[in-house]
Amino acid sequence: MRHVLLFSVLLLGVTWAAAQSDTSKPTSGKSGGQETVQGCLSSSGGTYTLTAKNGKTYQLAGDTAKLTDHVGHEIKVTGTASSATPSSSDAMGKSTGEQIEVTSFKHVAKSCEGKGSSY
Repeated sequence: MRHVLLFSVLLLGVTWAAAQSDTSKPTSGKSGGQETVQGCLSSSGGTYTLTAKNGKTYQLAGDTAKLTDHVGHEIKVTGTASSATPSSSDAMGKSTGEQIEVTSFKHVAKSCEGKGSSY
């Protein structure tokens, strides 16, 4: 009887811990279509592009009016990610893989860290 009670308590504890870990995952990065990306902001002809340190480029859409003052800066953008149209390209003619519908952004630095090598 004692072993059954101990086993029940342990099983209840493990179940509770598993339930807690599922609900306490951080919400950064991709979650439910939302994506947060940090990189160097550039602009060409009114189109904004964010280049991450891994070289991936994102075409920014949506609420981009406030981005003008941050061109050439490192920013963190949050928004809804989707595949860019096949004809989408950045200022240098490279195809952009994703488009982000900007919902918010945060200024990180006044310059892009390691712009010559990392971006």
